[in-house]
Amino acid sequence: MTAAGETALDPGTEQRFSLREAARILEVPEARLRSLARAGLLAPQRGPLGPLSFGFRDLVLLRSAKGLLEAGVSMRRIRRIWSSLRGQLAAGAPLTSITIRADGERIVASDGESAWQPDSGQFLLDFEAAEIVDRARTIGVPPAGSAQRSSPVARAAEAPGAGTPAADDPEAMSAEQWYELALDLEGRAPAEAIAAYQRVIERAPTMADARVNLGRLYHLAGERGRAEAQYRDAVRLEPDDPTPHFNLGVLLEEQGRRDEAVLAYGQAVARDPDFADAHCNLGLLLESMGRRQEAMRHLMTARELYRSED
Repeated sequence: MTAAGETALDPGTEQRFSLREAARILEVPEARLRSLARAGLLAPQRGPLGPLSFGFRDLVLLRSAKGLLEAGVSMRRIRRIWSSLRGQLAAGAPLTSITIRADGERIVASDGESAWQPDSGQFLLDFEAAEIVDRARTIGVPPAGSAQRSSPVARAAEAPGAGTPAADDPEAMSAEQWYELALDLEGRAPAEAIAAYQRVIERAPTMADARVNLGRLYHLAGERGRAEAQYRDAVRLEPDDPTPHFNLGVLLEEQGRRDEAVLAYGQAVARDPDFADAHCNLGLLLESMGRRQEAMRHLMTARELYRSED
């Protein structure tokens, strides 16, 4: 597998990228890509590369969405912008034919000849557009900037869709809004992220990504029984996704349930043959069980995959 930094992105080809490859190229978590795909910003294919695969144009759109999210633009607003742009572009023109930038509270789209605000459709004067482009090149993407709050309920007003009736009432927030909030909380407030993921599952019991992430947070907190339940639910809901199989394998191995762990790791590599960590963990586990021939095969595969990532 080609390393992210070495992947040749040729827009003139039909080259496809797996979820893991796309995440490495764009330097975003896989969960974020799944969320963007669910938001309807693109239509990834399902096939030999795994549950989701992306084309070159998908990567371009995802990179634009990533930039807007990093600039503090909510997912709800990004969806509105994408919908508006599809209506504003000439018939047949793809969204990848334009560039999109955040300038404070203002979103600016440009097709190389003119610039406008997709939210309103209002065109910008030439000097105004040039000033924005110059600022973007000079200072880069502006920071998200909002002060962090102490709980999911308190932060509801800043969740995707802020300013809408749903965001004013946390009980009215959608599963996707709670999911985005949970992702944002994971690194700094895991207990609150757990509460947010529980809200997601209440609203969308079949959202496997939320169960994987909730299981991982339970796992990190030492709540192994709850973690296993979430991982197994995720496996049931998305059996072709290697991540819940891998996470389940790690959990089972920690508990000394080695035969079950071997099966779980095996399911992960069967679904993603390029999953280096899964090959490595499986190889080391098989070695500890005296199954050296099998172990060497997976360890050699892991070594080659890790080398390709350097």
